[in-house]
Amino acid sequence: MTMEKLITDIQAQQRNRNRVNIYLDGNYAFSLDRMAAAWLTVGRKLSDEDITRLQAKDEFETALVRAMHFLSFRARSEQEMKTYLNKKGFEPALIEQVITRLKEDKLVDDLDFAQNWLDNRQRFRPRSKWLMKLELRQKGVAEHKIEQAVQLTDLDDFDLALDAGRKIGRRYHHLDKPEHDRKLGAALQRRGFSYEVIRECLPVLWKERSEPSGAK
Repeated sequence: MTMEKLITDIQAQQRNRNRVNIYLDGNYAFSLDRMAAAWLTVGRKLSDEDITRLQAKDEFETALVRAMHFLSFRARSEQEMKTYLNKKGFEPALIEQVITRLKEDKLVDDLDFAQNWLDNRQRFRPRSKWLMKLELRQKGVAEHKIEQAVQLTDLDDFDLALDAGRKIGRRYHHLDKPEHDRKLGAALQRRGFSYEVIRECLPVLWKERSEPSGAK
């Protein structure tokens, strides 16, 4: 026979007004999100199954709120989200439920994440395809999705190196050609570009610097 417990009090938490403490048979039992507890009233009886269901739903909603907060700063890869929720102490099974919901709502999508990452890098901090792919691997994006994103974004290392060189080269405008090429070449190398690509683009960048009308 299933035992039922009586709700004897519902109190808003002092430190978090969005949560309430539930008292059963005169004793504190658990806390819930205010919205999740909206249908509960003093005098109502809860079975063990009701309590388990309420707590599971509350844990899911709490984890989901955490995930949404994490997403509010920037898009995240699936692995980034899993790592974050794990550090917050959520159980693996619950994390998988949250990830499933985020995928259904198109809030976590590794292909879309990879494309946006590449596009952002291309626009603001150009670097080589090799380095951008490495960054995505470090964020847990699967190799096949990285390759698909690279193909969809249609990246070219020579063009990327020129874009990077134009941005970086502004700090070397006062240098003569040998020093300009040396420092700019080293900077491009740190952005992951190969020696061959750097050697090919340096004359173009120097010509653009010497003939501003021909620059982009």
